[in-house]
Amino acid sequence: MFEYEMHQMRAAELIREADSRRLIRTVRKARKEAARNARNEGEGRVESLRNRFVSAA
Repeated sequence: MFEYEMHQMRAAELIREADSRRLIRTVRKARKEAARNARNEGEGRVESLRNRFVSAA
């Protein structure tokens, strides 16, 4: 009986871990998609003109 209960606890733990990994993967995918859409819409990171040109020798 004890082994069965330990097995049930381990199975539940694995299911919770899989759910959390699935949620993390979904959030990362959504963030990546949002960043891609923001880049395409012209919104995003602002760069200064200082970084665009190299200094003359």
